[in-house]
Amino acid sequence: MLSHTFRLVACVVLAASALSLRLARADDDDKGFKPLFNGKNLKGWKTFLKDMDANPAKTFVVNDGEIQVTGTPFGYFYTDRPYKNYILSYTWTYPKDQPEKSTMNSGLLVHMQKPHKIWPKSVEPQGRYKDHGKIFFIGFDKSDKTSQDFDSAAQQKALKASHEWNTTVVTARGDGSLEVRINGVLVNTGKSALTEGPIGFQSEGARIHFKDIKIKKL
Repeated sequence: MLSHTFRLVACVVLAASALSLRLARADDDDKGFKPLFNGKNLKGWKTFLKDMDANPAKTFVVNDGEIQVTGTPFGYFYTDRPYKNYILSYTWTYPKDQPEKSTMNSGLLVHMQKPHKIWPKSVEPQGRYKDHGKIFFIGFDKSDKTSQDFDSAAQQKALKASHEWNTTVVTARGDGSLEVRINGVLVNTGKSALTEGPIGFQSEGARIHFKDIKIKKL
């Protein structure tokens, strides 16, 4: 009986230690991050829609601590100030009840340049589900030097189902280099001449929800 009790206590202690270690690591991972989205409204964000007469409040809906994007009309919500040299983390999901024609498409726009249009010159870590993590260099000339090293095998292993919550982390360094991680897995590295600009998220034909949008300066 004593031996059984000892083993039980030992198991409880080990489980508690493991939990404490996981919590400590989570705290370390979260250190230095500040929320870009307050979970209540779009304070700190602006919007742009292709249809200038459309109501942004019907495309970008804040509900349940999420920014719920309808996908129509095309457009984006973006930070009201530029950022440079940072780590951006955000969590996203495509709701299950999508129309059959939906391609589950959206994207993150970093280093956005004026003028605002569909789509502004920027670097896009792709948000379309099947290509999530690829980098598109929007509005670049053929002579512009760009590069990326996309690991499709790592991406496919890292992605959860589209209707589950996935977390993407993008590191944008001051030299123009980018790293893209999905659920903690490195899936792409890239580089361009752009180093600074607002951060935006697309409305591009599919319903997508965002939450836990946060940033850490490097």
